[in-house]
Amino acid sequence: MRMRIISGSHRGRRLKSKNDGRLRPTSDRVREAVFNILPPDLSDARVLDLFAGTGALGIEALSRGAFAAVFVDASRDAAKAIRGNLADFGLADQGRVINKRVATALRQLADEGRKFDLVLADPPYRADEPRRVMEALAELDLLSDEAIVVIEHEPEAKLSAVYGKLNRTDYREYGGSAVSFFEGRPK
Repeated sequence: MRMRIISGSHRGRRLKSKNDGRLRPTSDRVREAVFNILPPDLSDARVLDLFAGTGALGIEALSRGAFAAVFVDASRDAAKAIRGNLADFGLADQGRVINKRVATALRQLADEGRKFDLVLADPPYRADEPRRVMEALAELDLLSDEAIVVIEHEPEAKLSAVYGKLNRTDYREYGGSAVSFFEGRPK
């Protein structure tokens, strides 16, 4: 699957990927829909791209003005592709790639005291993975007060409407994919 950046300073540029058949990247259509729902001004946003694959979601956010992004993927090939895409786009200084399992990386980032304004997660379509990601994000102190979490999952996945301070604010279906949006509620 050939992927491109939809909008922003890198609009139309193609992402490199090594698709070995295990990769199920967020389609351009779904990515465009997600970013049309998000606030248009991402300037100064600190982004966390989980199960990053090619880095398409985080690079899209950087292209639209996000300040910095952390990309997490357990696959060495994915981490290499992300680093290559960041370098090709001149974004290496704005991106950090963590080549670890998401659960391990989340604990590491929490231990570092990192805070994120936007989390983009495209976990494998296994029944419990989206729920586990949401529970970890709610449990660990990684989110700014007004953080937005966007998670792609199967329409059949049973995600709660509330995880800690995160409330589901939107839900959309696109063919065989669903996307849930969560936002932090005021204290």
